[in-house]
Amino acid sequence: MKRLLAAACMILSAGLAQADLVYVGSQGNQLRALHFDADSGKLSVIGPVAEGLRPTWTVAHPQLSVLYATDDQPGKEGAVVAFAIDRTTGALRKLNDAPSGGNGATYLWLDAPAAGAAGTLLVSNFGGGSASSIAVRADGSLDGLTSTIKATGSGPHRRQTSPHAHSAAVDPSGRYTLVPDLGADRVFIYAFDRANHTLAGDASRAYVAPPGSGPRHLVFSADGHFVWLLNELTAEVTTLRWDAQQGQLTPVQTQQTSSASFDGIRSGAEIRLSPDGRFVYVEDRGERSLVAYRVNANTGELSFEQRIATGGEVPWAMSIHPSGKWLLVAHQRSNSVNVFSINKSTGLLADTGISAEAPSAVSITFVSER
Repeated sequence: MKRLLAAACMILSAGLAQADLVYVGSQGNQLRALHFDADSGKLSVIGPVAEGLRPTWTVAHPQLSVLYATDDQPGKEGAVVAFAIDRTTGALRKLNDAPSGGNGATYLWLDAPAAGAAGTLLVSNFGGGSASSIAVRADGSLDGLTSTIKATGSGPHRRQTSPHAHSAAVDPSGRYTLVPDLGADRVFIYAFDRANHTLAGDASRAYVAPPGSGPRHLVFSADGHFVWLLNELTAEVTTLRWDAQQGQLTPVQTQQTSSASFDGIRSGAEIRLSPDGRFVYVEDRGERSLVAYRVNANTGELSFEQRIATGGEVPWAMSIHPSGKWLLVAHQRSNSVNVFSINKSTGLLADTGISAEAPSAVSITFVSER
């Protein structure tokens, strides 16, 4: 760890102390950090900041200097690790860990609605087909597993022989957690108890996706009235109306994210909403492209604006900088993070040509140094 800290300090001496930190999850055994200059879009490598875990997903605490990472060890029950962040150097110090409640911990969502209060970390276990909740103490450390719901179901695709929970999101009302499940072709809707940090419910409330869709990730609209769901196996994005009183999803629109001429294997990877809520961005892994859509605030429907190459192989994740000016793409096979600028008026993307090395990159989390 001294070696990692020394490397971070060398970067700071180069005059990048005001840059944001970027933590890059991977399918290797290292969690890596980059510096990002939000004025120029420049990326600089800090290097490994944690080792000995398989950190396929990370999320930062919105009020505390704490980062959470999955530890997705093949064939073993997953875990979640909490780290204290040194915002000056980017170095991490392990606080503690907790079991994820199933195999293949693949995604994290942090519900931390108030500063100084305990929160809840939600975990999707892809291999185990379950969603779990972990209580988070007021200091950001983990208090332990509080609930796990194991799903049932399957689909017609060869990857759908059993449930595969792929993500989780708490709705804006704070009453429900939505869990897209690739294997079961469902978005499970569980009651969420903030006070007790627990999930409850069954499959009866789920949104049923078309067979073979493979629901992966979703985002809520800025007003909480709509959900945009990305289906991995068909590379389709579906607009759904969200009824927070009934806890119910109703389909509005579905469209293909790949171009009409694409004849390869379709695969959707990630979906993000611009900070102003006006644009939705989809990462199409199969076609190695980013697709920009304009949001109709009244109907939730999306209209196509742009398709642009991601600049690497096997795009896995992407993240939008809080300023809304930049979008970073993680490429798992080409081992890179690539920077795109965003025209905040039109929503259009432009490849800056800036990238940084990041072996087996599969997730991106911004942390401000301020």
